[in-house]
Amino acid sequence: MTNSYWHSEIITLQPLTRGFHLVTDEIKDAIPQIKDLEAGLLHLWLQHTSAGLTINENADPSVRTDLEAWFNHTVKEDTPYFTHTFEGSDDMPAHIKSSLLGCEVTIPIANGKLQLGTWQGIILAEHRNNGGSRRIVATLQGKVR
Repeated sequence: MTNSYWHSEIITLQPLTRGFHLVTDEIKDAIPQIKDLEAGLLHLWLQHTSAGLTINENADPSVRTDLEAWFNHTVKEDTPYFTHTFEGSDDMPAHIKSSLLGCEVTIPIANGKLQLGTWQGIILAEHRNNGGSRRIVATLQGKVR
């Protein structure tokens, strides 16, 4: 590809409460170089094993509440056969939830904009009661406009 561009940086998100959080604006604000690309990809990699990244509903917050409820119903705390419990009853369930959801998303870019659908947003799923700040490696590649 001629006129190719690569950029990588770490975005640190402030600590969030347990649940599913829309972080699209934080991501876009942290990487203004998106606007310079005619076509490309933004890859986001979460550097944690007790949280997750996903693309989902960005308008109705009840979707995020329902996602949290489903994950908590499906992977229960204080499960008697869990042995990884030193860091608390939410720790092993958080690792399972992270594995189910995944820690990365890739979003196409066209004409300087993320190609998210009308009702799509980038969501950080915080599976710990006190997960702390979260780091995302953002890698931007594409053709400069």
